Amino acid sequence: MAPLSAVNTNHKYYHKAPMIDAYLDHLRVERRLADHTLESYGRDLQALAAFAAGAGRQIERLDRPALEQFVREQMTRGLSPRSVARMVASVRGFYRFLVLDRRLEHNPADDLQSPRAWPALPRFLSIEEVDRLIAQPDVATPLGLRDRAMIELLYATGLRVSELVNVRVADLHLDQQFMTCIGKGNKERLVPIGEQAADWIRRYQRSARPALLKRAASPRLFVNARGRPLTRVGFWKILKQHGLKANLPSTLSPHVVRHSFATHLLDHGADLRAIQMMLGHADLSTTQIYTHVLAARLRAVYDRFHPRP
Repeated sequence: MAPLSAVNTNHKYYHKAPMIDAYLDHLRVERRLADHTLESYGRDLQALAAFAAGAGRQIERLDRPALEQFVREQMTRGLSPRSVARMVASVRGFYRFLVLDRRLEHNPADDLQSPRAWPALPRFLSIEEVDRLIAQPDVATPLGLRDRAMIELLYATGLRVSELVNVRVADLHLDQQFMTCIGKGNKERLVPIGEQAADWIRRYQRSARPALLKRAASPRLFVNARGRPLTRVGFWKILKQHGLKANLPSTLSPHVVRHSFATHLLDHGADLRAIQMMLGHADLSTTQIYTHVLAARLRAVYDRFHPRP
């Protein structure tokens, strides 16, 4: 299935869709819905028409498996559950209208579910988005070098934000490329550090941290412009600023970077139990939410390429 943005609107199945127009007219005249609501319904149904065009099918010929695939693709595109739920409601109402108007005998969307009934999927960045984020700090300045080291370490380890700002210099074993971390429940764990993150931490320790500390001393690795330990709120603001410059979603947070770390490891074949240990999850069931991300993506790929979905 081609991505919606790549659909050729001159395709023979992609047209103004008279049935969509008839349904919107029904909503306008019979239901007297507001203009902004009609616009939302119209966008949802045009997305469905584009999906049908990509499949080489007419919109009235889509069956239940195809509609489920459409909903899955909206979720994997990063739309919020609320937006996808509205799309599902639009699709259900559209096919109900076609049946009542005797344009269809059966409603393929009769009990199509919204994502509210599905497991919540953690938000995460693509690898390209992570690269853009990491490239934002100005490493010619002490603060920029600190920010680069922090984001590198966050993505390399999947630390919680509280764990990140509480890292002590004594916790680092950069030559061996691992660190100790005190997580939830005061539990200590060992976390690997990649070579690239270790290199940026060394550069920060050598060139930026002394300039920020001035003559002060601190056991904490990361400090603010006054040489004091950086807080969780302080890092949230730093990450948001760099995310804005990188044109990333406003939902960016330290936890999104943590989810990205876990998802990318899983995508590249990492063992789920190893990810559990690195994230510091007490129970494997907490880590298993990432399998839902992978399963949704695999299913979308399967539906797109398998000759007999």
